[in-house]
Amino acid sequence: MQQNIMIEKMEWDDKATEFVVFCIENTATRLGISGDELYKEMKRLDAIEKFLYPSYSMLHTQSKDYIVDETMEYLRQIAPEFVNRKLA
Repeated sequence: MQQNIMIEKMEWDDKATEFVVFCIENTATRLGISGDELYKEMKRLDAIEKFLYPSYSMLHTQSKDYIVDETMEYLRQIAPEFVNRKLA
């Protein structure tokens, strides 16, 4: 029984990680920057652990545009100078 629980958790983690990569890559495209640049900034801001992973259950069924909009809004709240500089 314990092994089945671990397998289910690993699958969820893999799906959540795929979601995080999806969010970063598509938000980076919207900002006109590389996924690597956005990843580094979100990592510095701790946004991956504090926003993307916790948002997985709510956002993963939404459209790409909605997910990117939500990610952009979060970034505007915690790092407006970063977003504004990239969109300028």
